[in-house]
Amino acid sequence: MAQAQSQAQAQQAEIRRVSLGVEWLDIAMQGGVPRGNWLLVTGEPGTGKSILAIQSAGANVDAMPVVYVSTETRFKDVILQASQFNIDLSDAVSLADVLAGKVKDVKTNLVVIDLFGLAKEYRELLRSEEDNKARAKSPLDMDVVIASIERAYDVLGVSEEGRVTKDVLVIIDSLAPMWAHAPAMARLITYRLRQRLYRSNVTVIMTNQFAPTTGETFGFGAEHIADAIIHMWIEEPERKKEIERWLIIKKARLTNHYRKAMRYEIEPGRGLTLLEPSIDELRKSSSPALGGAP
Repeated sequence: MAQAQSQAQAQQAEIRRVSLGVEWLDIAMQGGVPRGNWLLVTGEPGTGKSILAIQSAGANVDAMPVVYVSTETRFKDVILQASQFNIDLSDAVSLADVLAGKVKDVKTNLVVIDLFGLAKEYRELLRSEEDNKARAKSPLDMDVVIASIERAYDVLGVSEEGRVTKDVLVIIDSLAPMWAHAPAMARLITYRLRQRLYRSNVTVIMTNQFAPTTGETFGFGAEHIADAIIHMWIEEPERKKEIERWLIIKKARLTNHYRKAMRYEIEPGRGLTLLEPSIDELRKSSSPALGGAP
């Protein structure tokens, strides 16, 4: 038994992980998301999905290049929201500004793809793909999203002949607007996204809206492309007459994660803060054994 535990600990030590920027959540996931994995964060409005995405960006921007795709918030508002939680993303550049020639000498580890800001430039991204150029009708088109991320790799200097040469964190907040025009296409769209962007050194964190009225993730979900899923919700606000936020790690490959719900709050200057259980309980529950749903 002792030898088996020792081997499991050695295996876990070899797994490189990407922090979520929230200490207690990293503890619950044995240090964070395994490098190269895709994490899906689902939840209804008001649960803090975007805040978690911003905290993840802030925790990693000094350690690796980060591409932040915003489908619902403008570039300046992403930076402003980060500052409300004491996260400095002021060195970020907007891909739209790079394409428009407003930023020429890029010295940053963070490129924000504000799809609102690409209203004028998005067709430029598909210039070499005439068929896609003709087909893409909005910046939210999947071909535009993928081309934007690939161009961001170029801006960050991590792309070489179609290869990603360094560890990169890609954050997409959120997926749902990409198929708002055709919810039945959600599964196909997200599968194409993973097929085009998957690299062993690219870690992806995605958010997606969960509809409490139907109990389903908008657009029939994107769970099939996720290696890990964190689900966030507000517990019966009509009955409780207050906002009580909870989350649970539904699955996480290569991770023997905490398996109970965790109650949290969103605090100015701090972001997601744990209310229950205690940090000590999370630490005690952490096991050296490899685990997680397949």
